[in-house]
Amino acid sequence: MKIDGMVRVAAATPHVKVADCPYNKNEMAKMIREAAANGASVIAFPELAMTGYTCGDLFKDRKLMESAKACLFDLIEETEDLDILCAVGMPIPSGGALYNCAAVFSRGVLLGLPAKQHIPNYSEFYELRHFSPAPESGMLRYAGDWYGCRDVVFELAPDVTVGVEICEDVWVADPPSVTLAKGGATVLLNLSCSDEIIGKAQYRRDMLRMHSGRLLAAYVYADSGFGESTTDMIFAGHNLICENGSLLNESDLFTNGITYGDIDVERLVQERRRMNTWQDEPVCDIIDASMDLPEFETTRTAYPYPFVPKDDADLSARCETILKMQATGLATRLKHIGCKTAVIGLSGGLDSTLALLVTANAFDMLGLPRTGIRTVSMPCFGTTARTKSNAQCLAEELKVHFDEIPIAKAVEQHFKDIQHDPEVLDVTYENSQARERTQLLMDIANQHGGIVIGTGDLSELALGWATYNGDHMSMYAVNASIPKTLVRHLVRYEAMHGNDELRRVLLDILDTPVSPELLPPKDGEISQKTEDLVGPYELHDYYLYYMLRFGFTPRKIYAMALRSFAGQYDAETIKKWLKTFYRRFFQQQFKRSCLPDGPKVGSVTLSPRGDFRMPSDACNTVWREEIETL
Repeated sequence: MKIDGMVRVAAATPHVKVADCPYNKNEMAKMIREAAANGASVIAFPELAMTGYTCGDLFKDRKLMESAKACLFDLIEETEDLDILCAVGMPIPSGGALYNCAAVFSRGVLLGLPAKQHIPNYSEFYELRHFSPAPESGMLRYAGDWYGCRDVVFELAPDVTVGVEICEDVWVADPPSVTLAKGGATVLLNLSCSDEIIGKAQYRRDMLRMHSGRLLAAYVYADSGFGESTTDMIFAGHNLICENGSLLNESDLFTNGITYGDIDVERLVQERRRMNTWQDEPVCDIIDASMDLPEFETTRTAYPYPFVPKDDADLSARCETILKMQATGLATRLKHIGCKTAVIGLSGGLDSTLALLVTANAFDMLGLPRTGIRTVSMPCFGTTARTKSNAQCLAEELKVHFDEIPIAKAVEQHFKDIQHDPEVLDVTYENSQARERTQLLMDIANQHGGIVIGTGDLSELALGWATYNGDHMSMYAVNASIPKTLVRHLVRYEAMHGNDELRRVLLDILDTPVSPELLPPKDGEISQKTEDLVGPYELHDYYLYYMLRFGFTPRKIYAMALRSFAGQYDAETIKKWLKTFYRRFFQQQFKRSCLPDGPKVGSVTLSPRGDFRMPSDACNTVWREEIETL
């Protein structure tokens, strides 16, 4: 299924022969056709690729300039049947000067000649001997016509807008690409001939990756390779394609060929719109380069767990940082209100376990005795021996106060008071238990001058999987911005850093099915499994991230999920739970409108005071209707 908002770009390193324009033209023509056949809408070639960068004083030769010009227009004509924007490095004589340019063309038309603005003349570079910086006028006369050479962008389709700079331009303090991005360019090309020396590849990679992040843009870097003169320098053909701080693809050093990248332009635009510090400015001339963007089967697959780093080392560092952030948030609150007691309902499940671990860290941070942490197990109709035992063992290992207060009789009395049949296992049956537990916790906190620590996580808040004025409520919610897929890793991190017994109990908690335990067990085992009822949390976290972080449509999220979870969930399952997600997300907003305080630790959160505000009676009609068409 096609993913909306994607465009394929290409960075090409042809084999060149220095000063042999016909040969170079033919090599580029083959590459343009290959890229177009592979679904690319944009292709960039290296700096001065038509002649070769290392021509030296041959750039002063009239015959070479005539050959380059003839070959350029031959190339434009030979590719006029293709829907692809091409940027070819060219020496452009204009008036009394010579300029190092990118000839940008498509569908048989030369559209512009962006010229290099910063001409290096240090170390191995002596370009000022031949080339002049782009004229301040912003125009060059070439082949009888005037073309824009500064601050021009080329619009292929809505949001697919291309800007071009050349080699040294990106290495200066104020690159032209800054102006081009502010002028609306979402895809930036760099035509380069960067010689290779030890350590330069990593520096180049990091610089371009971070530059794309600063500009909320894609950056396509085409580098010269084999065929350039090696009299004094070596060229490695290091092509790079970056997007908003991430490296999408790169070529191997010392190779020639085409490097492709599938750019999510919609994601870039959504990110710019989200950040009100980003403002497009009318600083560039926009050249109409409209074309039919080809459909292609993207090779890009989003990682199924957007909240969880792929790399083990990164994941470990992320867990350590998040746990410290959570503990710092709680410690700050405790110190501010002069509180030395925290009360936690400890079920033996993942969320309350994480809340307890965080609270223990906060108490350690403040130098408070852990006995000030009062954990309470409140077994009722659905509690199993496994979770009850794990709760007690965990409290003992962490050396916190532990109480067990059975609530079955209190709930049964409540059923009598409201004349509810206890054989009817409905929402009243379930929520009465959750509210009784919260009432106990609040009252115990009052008794001991403490605060109730909330245990609910971000995924539950997104789905409204909490009892209003039950587990929905607390005095500080330490897990409020932690998605369920990340909760597991935080608990596992603590398990790997604890003693043998703590590790054993935490690993058993991790192995326990997620459940509110509000319905009676079957044969002593948990009968009410959350993910059987609302769907897999890994899908819901995926939906939440791309809906909230980037504002993607259900159609796009669905298409992405098909690729991300291929072989794990079929299309019918993905659609079913996507429908559930949107229905519950809109219906349950009223619960999020009055959440307790809690620390933000990631880019996605649902705090009504911070990142997300939505009326509780907003309609989900347009989202639901789009899902029905999938």
